[in-house]
Amino acid sequence: MESYALLLGATLNAGTVLAIAALGLLINEKAGIVNLGAEGLMLCSAIAGFATVVHTGSDTMGFLAGMGAGALLAAVFGWLVIWLNTNQYATGLALSLFGVGFSAFAGISYVQAKLPERVQFAVPVLSDIPLLGPALFRQHPLVYGAIVLMLALSWFLYRSRTGLVLRSVGESPESAHALGYPVRRIRLAAVVAGGALCGLAGAFISIAYTPLWVEGMVAGRGWIALALTTFATWRPARVLLGAYLFGGVTMLQFHLQGVGVNVPSQVLSMLPYVATIVVLALISRNPAWIRINMPASLGKPFHPGA
Repeated sequence: MESYALLLGATLNAGTVLAIAALGLLINEKAGIVNLGAEGLMLCSAIAGFATVVHTGSDTMGFLAGMGAGALLAAVFGWLVIWLNTNQYATGLALSLFGVGFSAFAGISYVQAKLPERVQFAVPVLSDIPLLGPALFRQHPLVYGAIVLMLALSWFLYRSRTGLVLRSVGESPESAHALGYPVRRIRLAAVVAGGALCGLAGAFISIAYTPLWVEGMVAGRGWIALALTTFATWRPARVLLGAYLFGGVTMLQFHLQGVGVNVPSQVLSMLPYVATIVVLALISRNPAWIRINMPASLGKPFHPGA
């Protein structure tokens, strides 16, 4: 039972990275923008956050630096695709490639660096509950923050006027423009906000999840987060559930190795990516269902006055 409790705790921790990044990408896509650069963006944010903690000793500053790096790169991406009308998919891929290379270059001197001693978090009383206490109530605050973020984003998108405007821009930017809304500025704000959340997820990896810097340490999580938005049919609550599902699949490989399952480690390492492909293949069998839930202008450029 104790091993399963540890697996549950590790699942929540791993799922948090995917949840925060996927919720950020969800904001982008609700405004009609596809950002394929999440992987590179998260890598740059990971090294920015890690380096900041190394030099300042403050995790808070590290998370802010990660969010700032993510927002900055996302703003450049937004300027290219929204104002210069570059292809969203090609620009996103370029951002991803840039992030992989730049983070590797910037992180050379931090490979052997160590962070200050990590603080162990625990919720009073609840963390002492046998089995479930250590799994559920001794997590980093951002693990609970991901749940709060999901609830806040759900309220924002479906209960607030601003969220309604954002969704209208993603559905029909021409109509929103005709009503006097600044479509391009709204899209840029959504892209920057989404980039900041992807940056927070990247910083969480290098500061809290695995407190070290290794080249390429995001390890495909940006792509999985991107797939999660489709898997969740663009609904925040489903994004969170999907993140925990993929987080569980990721941690399952270590659990199976720990209990002595005789399977090559390479096969176990493939599990999260195989699960991603299988889920997307199953969802794609019903294109009408995707079309109903997908923002109508997703990936389509908007030209004011055209």
